[in-house]
Amino acid sequence: MIQIDGESLTIEQVRDVARNYEKAEISPNGIEKIKKCRSIIEELVESGMAIYGVTTGIGEFARIRISPEKSAELQRRIIYSHAAGTGEPQPIDVVRGAMLCRANTLSKGYSGVRPKIANIFIEMLNKGVTPVVFEKGSVGTSGDLSPMAQLAEVCLGEGEAYYQGERMPGGEALKRAGIEPVDLTYKEGLGLINGSQMTTSGAALLLIDSRNLLKNAFIASAMTIDALKGVPKAYDARYHAVRPFKGQNTVAHNLRLLMEGSEIIAERSGKVQDGYSMRCTPQVIGPSVDTWFYVREQIETEMNSAADNPLFFPEDKEYIAGGNFHGQVIGMTMDFMAIAMSEIADLSERHTNRLLNPVLSGLPDFLVEGKGLNSGLMVAQYTAAALVSENKVLSHPSTVDSISVSADQEDHVAMTPIAVRKLTEILKNVGAVLAIEMMSAAQAFDFRKPLRPGKGTAPAYELIRQYVPHLENDRVLYPDINKIAELVRSGAIVEAVENEVGELPLRR
Repeated sequence: MIQIDGESLTIEQVRDVARNYEKAEISPNGIEKIKKCRSIIEELVESGMAIYGVTTGIGEFARIRISPEKSAELQRRIIYSHAAGTGEPQPIDVVRGAMLCRANTLSKGYSGVRPKIANIFIEMLNKGVTPVVFEKGSVGTSGDLSPMAQLAEVCLGEGEAYYQGERMPGGEALKRAGIEPVDLTYKEGLGLINGSQMTTSGAALLLIDSRNLLKNAFIASAMTIDALKGVPKAYDARYHAVRPFKGQNTVAHNLRLLMEGSEIIAERSGKVQDGYSMRCTPQVIGPSVDTWFYVREQIETEMNSAADNPLFFPEDKEYIAGGNFHGQVIGMTMDFMAIAMSEIADLSERHTNRLLNPVLSGLPDFLVEGKGLNSGLMVAQYTAAALVSENKVLSHPSTVDSISVSADQEDHVAMTPIAVRKLTEILKNVGAVLAIEMMSAAQAFDFRKPLRPGKGTAPAYELIRQYVPHLENDRVLYPDINKIAELVRSGAIVEAVENEVGELPLRR
């Protein structure tokens, strides 16, 4: 059971609830904070104070007062009017993560809702009700208004949802799961939708996937360097210690660990040094590792923030309207992560090129005998090159683009969901590019027999050969690429290697 309190949610806990269906609950302290804040909003409304989104309209309509009697209708209409998305449905794990993140934000105790509003997200998570939420329509600034409104529709017993593998009306899904829809009072429509939790969830899950791909990149790089009889001094701990970037030093450590005991590298080639894409592997992958830690810190800060508007401060009996819903931090970190992960694929494709070029590798052309009749892995590199080039386009930052909305009341927006979707596509491409490098390195190892690869590169090679045989004569390659990509994305290759050498850390 994962207990949330608005203060300590992690990306791993989001993964556990969103993907592994672990149960969640709001801590007693979180419930107390929600109740305390709610009592203040009721006091302020009774005093006749004009409160944004509570006793006034929202956005450009903030100048218009709404009577307390019409407050419930205002909150319901806020949800209806903001459910304006389009496109394909979001993945179920992203939506589940968003529900957890929103419940966590409400548990911080500044949003002014009743406990039942936060708890309905927990009930839906624990009983397997997942709202249908379209992927496009949010500009990422008053939070993820359109997608969060689709979440809120189901809380009201409306909209659509998935339940037990079936898509159905939201009210029917709640009924089958034994969940009562919520009614709304002051602030609670905004309390359901005003925040960045959809993109925060997507970002958290992409960080989980990125960590796995970074570990696969360590393995793929070590396989290439090993197979090409790389010069090991380039990864000497003393050399890297005098340039003490944490990521660089960790990558060098992992390469040494993975290639330890290699009979291939032990057979000296007489080279003094390798090309940049080999000897600079720690200096190229290292910054991507450091970026991952920076982005994690930002995303987990956002996950545990009061990303809402307005906010109510029980100790002072005051409310403040501002811009904590703005998604700039998520957009910029996802743009940054897009660059970092695109570089992983850039380097991997260059490794594949060195493996396939006989002038650089000393191995058969395109890693196959019978040149002319056989093309070998030639066109697999074309695929890697195409994916790398696509990633370059996708790495253009979305956050620098802004379009004014709401009659210029909301005149700077972050376009955060675009950054998340771009990184999602980039990670798919990175997985395939790394698979092509590993496929090529495994083929190269075949030509190095009877010499054995290193302690960590050997189990990766052996696992690949369980699913993809040696290429003796040309065959259709996409099943091989897709199978290895599946092993990469599932974490199976990392697991096989870590079972042999221990954890491949991202930071030491």
